[in-house]
Parts: sequence; C-alpha cells; structure tokens
Amino acid sequence: MNFSRVLVTGGAGFIGSNFIYYTLKHFTDVFILNLDLLTYAGSLENLKDIPAEARYQFVQADICDQQTVTELIRAYNIDAVVHFAAESHVDRSILGPAAFMNTNILGTFSLLEAARAVWLAEKKLKPEQVRFHHISTDEVFGSLEPGAPAFSETTPYSPNSPYAASKASSDHLVRAYHHTYNLPVTLTNCSNNYGPYQFPEKLIPLMVLNALEGKALPIYGDGMQVRDWLYVEDHCEAIWKVLQEGKVGESYNVGGNNQPPNIEIVDAICALMDEFLPDSEFRPHQKLKKFVTDRPGHDRRYAMNTSKIERELGWKPRHDVEKGLRKTVQWYLENKAWINSIRAQKQYEEWMVKNYTKRGEK
Repeated sequence: MNFSRVLVTGGAGFIGSNFIYYTLKHFTDVFILNLDLLTYAGSLENLKDIPAEARYQFVQADICDQQTVTELIRAYNIDAVVHFAAESHVDRSILGPAAFMNTNILGTFSLLEAARAVWLAEKKLKPEQVRFHHISTDEVFGSLEPGAPAFSETTPYSPNSPYAASKASSDHLVRAYHHTYNLPVTLTNCSNNYGPYQFPEKLIPLMVLNALEGKALPIYGDGMQVRDWLYVEDHCEAIWKVLQEGKVGESYNVGGNNQPPNIEIVDAICALMDEFLPDSEFRPHQKLKKFVTDRPGHDRRYAMNTSKIERELGWKPRHDVEKGLRKTVQWYLENKAWINSIRAQKQYEEWMVKNYTKRGEK
C-alpha cells in the first residue's frame, strides 16, 4: 500500500511530531495534514524545524468535533488516518480521569465515524485504498508477574489505570468498526517511547532536566518497575511498516526488546550526565536520586513479544537502550530553547508542583 495524503491526529505531541518528521524525510510523495488541539502536551515548538513545508498543513481542532474531522478527510482527500491523539500520562489520569474518557474514547469514536462517512458511505475512495491506523499501548494488557511470558497480540486485556482503560476502550471501538462496518483498520500496541520532543513530565526527560538543574530525581517506590523502552524513531518506522504491509484488521506489538527496571534507566542517565557535563557542580548526579511514594496501582512489569511484526513485516528496533538514551540525553542538552518554551507554560509548572513537589518522600 502506498498512501499519499495522511491525516495525523495529535501531530504536535511527542510521538506524532516525530512521526511527521520521519514521514516527510523518508517519503517524498506524502502530504501530511496535522490535526491537533494543542493541549498542554502538544506544542508547535515541536514542529518549528519542519522540512518540506509544501507537503505539510496544520489545523488546530478537536478530534471530538466530528463535523470538522469529516470535512477535513473529505476536503483533503485523505487516504490514511494515523491516530496518535490521546491523553497519555497515567498520573494525570488518576487525578483527572474525565479528560481521558473524552479524548481517548469519544475522540476515537468521532474519528471512526468521520472515516466511515467519507470512505464507506460517500465512497470517496475504494476500501482497498484507505486505512485507519490506531496507536495504542502495552498498558491495556495490565501488569506481568516476574517470569511471566511477555505480552502478545492475543494477551487478554486487563487495564489497571483510567488511562489504560480508556485506551483499551478505544482499541475495542476500532476493532468493532472493522468487524461491523468493514472499515479498513490496523492497530499497534507500543511500549514506553522515549526520544526528542517528549513532554518533560515523563520519566526520561524529567530525570535529564532535573539533573541538569540539580533538582531531586523522584523515583517511585523502589524503582524496580520494569518497562520495555522503545526509541521513538524505531516506533515511527514500525507504524509505516504496518501501514504499507500490515494485514487489515490485525494488531501488532511494537517494542524495544529490552526490559530494564526504572532504577537502571535513572542510573544510566546519571552516568551520561556525568560524562556530558564534567564541570557540573551536581556531579555525581547519582546523589540527586530520591525515592518517593509510589503511584496508586502502579503496574509492576511490562514486556512485549514482538515476534509477529518481526516475522510478518520484517521490522526490528534499530536502537538498544544504551544507544537510544545517549542520543536522547544529547538532544535535551542541545535544545535548551525548546525546554524553556515548554517549561514556560503555566499548566506545566502547576502540574509539576502537584504531582512531584508535593509527593511524599518514601
């Protein structure tokens, strides 16, 4: 499949903006329409260096506005929707779940209805010419016990947070629209992404930026939560593999094929900061670690079995954690203007105080 007019939802966010950069760089015949509401985690700062401006258009709108989405798909003759737009921070879902239900469930419903109206009812394009691709998370599968097999595409859903439950709901909607209406869909469930442009409330950018300024590095519980870490560029490549070669109606797990505990990630970041900033007054950065009260219901372990996408589509991650972390830390140290623009947001500072400053020391 060769798609040429792609609607990206949430393209001003972390993974979405990286996907746009990746697409415009590697696919010279693709036009991108970026639809983003620009909530706290979406910023046009992420797209200041966009290449090939003639092949890119930004529209600020809400994915829950079904009429607007329908008109955009029709007017731009969109042949693929790549749906990133989502509320995604577990801590925020615990303190304010309503936004997650609205964006992740109702927003996905709105997009599915818009695609169904233009592609299937109006028959603007043939079903074999279009694709709705939905990006989901490994968190829909719940938590793994030590030694338990990694998540596969057939693992039963067992979400444990409002965020994970909202994403599980959106996954079910996407599959239902394929089964009921024959909407051509594919899904990917990815593990923890990291890399450039990640909003600095997430673990890796938070540790880098706090270490840079000599602030405490808050580690939830004992820091032994296990995650599979996926460099964002590898994820973007996987999405295109699924779009072009994936089987309609199928889901594919995408992961980095590594599962270090969070404390090892923090230690690796501290070592890189020591290396890159030999004159820092905060060396060794390890001394900034601070164990704090864990989040409620914190899943203990995630691990991804990626054998299906490797076997069927020939995709494997190109970055291991060591290589990916090195590139990521360097990017944040070299892009202080981006950091300052994000931190200048009032909502960002309020959230950091609410979730981290006031979190009790363990």
